[in-house]
Amino acid sequence: MLPFRYVTAADEQSARASASSGDARYLAGGTTLVDLMKLHVERPAVVVDINRLALSDIRELPDGGVRVGGLVRNSDMAQHALIRSRYPVLSQALLAGASGQIRNMATTGGNLLQRTRCYYFRDTSAACNKRTPGSGCGAIDGYNRIHAILGTSEQCIATHPSDMCVALAALDAVVRLSGPHGERSVPVTDFHLLPGSHPERESVIEPGELITAVDLPPLSFAARSAYVKVRDRASYAFALASAAVALDVHQGVVRDARIALGGVATKPWRAREAEHLLAGRRADRSSFRAAGEAAVAGAVPRAHNGFKIELATRTVVRALTRAGAAG
Repeated sequence: MLPFRYVTAADEQSARASASSGDARYLAGGTTLVDLMKLHVERPAVVVDINRLALSDIRELPDGGVRVGGLVRNSDMAQHALIRSRYPVLSQALLAGASGQIRNMATTGGNLLQRTRCYYFRDTSAACNKRTPGSGCGAIDGYNRIHAILGTSEQCIATHPSDMCVALAALDAVVRLSGPHGERSVPVTDFHLLPGSHPERESVIEPGELITAVDLPPLSFAARSAYVKVRDRASYAFALASAAVALDVHQGVVRDARIALGGVATKPWRAREAEHLLAGRRADRSSFRAAGEAAVAGAVPRAHNGFKIELATRTVVRALTRAGAAG
């Protein structure tokens, strides 16, 4: 690990001031940041500890939604009564991620900023445009079994690793930011960026900006939701494909739906065409299969990850079936 300056922030203002330069990082649980610092992938000159900030509450909003603080631990969010009853897909996604020990440390904001598990990104001897812009992408012609088939570019095919963020995308969550120029709110579906020609820029967050909370809207049918994750082993493995869904079904007909994919895209992938296709159709396996196929339309497989097209399709079908049964 390279030398860095360590700062403990007493409040949001001092945290933002300490992290205003581009070579500073906030430290909460540190479950991603510290790992990457040890690998010399992350090389901050300043690390700002924000654990003293009052951002650890989960509370109901006046409109019936729920606000989750940026420092809420993943375990606490997953087990909170409001989350389990109103947004079971989010609780299930959190519990499918990492290990119990990591969930006890990882935070809402840290999870939103979690970085890819691409082998080439984490190996400083390999070519990676995300880590070193202009160096190339070792994954495109390399071993790319775990890599993305949606939202890719010729510069990067790394998958986004988060489970939580897939559920947030399905729920139309909103990220609340506080920075040098004030506060702003960003829909989570706009928070993460496609790699395009600049894969090193992964989100819309600016230097010094702090994730203070995530707002979950009062989605009436979110209680009828499910998260399905397919991975190589049952514990502590990242998704090869995952699906977060919510269904509004009346007399066997889908009135509305939310579908998001993980493990197959460069960002949490909202499948809006699949949602539109389901509306007005019977809530049955045939409709769910059509939605699954629509969710991966436009996929660009590489040498080793073509299996993800069918895997993701089946994952969507399974998630929709579970959500339908939940009603």
